[in-house]
Parts: sequence; structure tokens; C-alpha cells
Amino acid sequence: MEAAGVGDIGDTGVGAASGAASATVRELLQDECYADFLSQDFDVKAYTSQSIHQAVIAEQLAKLAQGISQLDKELHLQVVTRHEDLLAQATGIESLEGVLQMMQTRIGALQGAVDRIRVKIVDPYNKIVGRTAQLARLQLSLAYSARRKCSIDAMDTLNLERSSTVKSASRPTLTPLSFFCI
Repeated sequence: MEAAGVGDIGDTGVGAASGAASATVRELLQDECYADFLSQDFDVKAYTSQSIHQAVIAEQLAKLAQGISQLDKELHLQVVTRHEDLLAQATGIESLEGVLQMMQTRIGALQGAVDRIRVKIVDPYNKIVGRTAQLARLQLSLAYSARRKCSIDAMDTLNLERSSTVKSASRPTLTPLSFFCI
């Protein structure tokens, strides 16, 4: 009787049912038949071989069936006594599912907005980067072409000076383009 009164809130209603239920659970936990199952290092094979060796299989099966029956009754009692709480929790879960669905819809809309912004910003930026690299390569090609043209013009000027009939000891005359090529 002392064990039954530990969890009681009162003599009627949920407290009495809860106290009786906790007493049932305590009895199951204190029964040495179930002690093996509750240990942290429970080994199914060792328990089975020990039961076969001791030839008490039928007795242990009956005891286990009785324990399962008591647990089923306890579960039923807990569901009945906490019916309103369980319904409130189920309703809360349904409302949370609705909120989650709404959040998923909003996340999808935000992802669409991000994709549209990406198209408007990232794609033009990538085009600008590509065109800038292309322009740099074109400027480098033009610089090489200008130097080559200056080199060709200087060679032409030197060839003209060399082929002239009058050989003078003076420096070759500079053309207006030769100032730019130096």
C-alpha cells in the first residue's frame, strides 16, 4: 500500500489512476523476472541459452505474457487518463504542420526571388567580366601590332637610307612616325 501512494495527487481522478499506474510499473520493475531485461548489458543469446538450460521456458513465457498484458493495461489507462492532453498535443502538431507548410511555401517564394535577382545581377556581371577580359586581350594585341608596325617602318627607313646613292656620314633622317615608335 505504501508503494501505491507515492505518486498520488489525490484519491480521485487522474492522480489516483496515475498513482495506481505507477505502482503497477514499480511492481514490474522490481520483479526479478524482468530485472535481466532492464540491465544495460542485456544479452538475448545468453538469456535464451540460460532459459533453455534451466528448462523454465514455459514459466518465463507465461510471466512475460503477464507483464506484457499489464503494460498494455497501463498504456490504455494512461491514454484514457491523459486523453485531453493527447488531443491538445495532436492539435498542436497539426497547427505546427500548417506553419511548417506555410514556411516552406515562403522559402520557395524567396528562392524564386533570389533566382530572379541572380539573373538580373550575376549574369550581367559575368558578361562584363568576360567583355573586360576580351577588351584587355584586344588592347594587348593592338599594342603588339603598333610596335610591329613601328619596327617595320623603322626597317623601311633604314633600308631607304642604305639604298640611297648618296652616302653620307650623318645620322638617318627621322620621320614623324619614328618619334612614336621609340
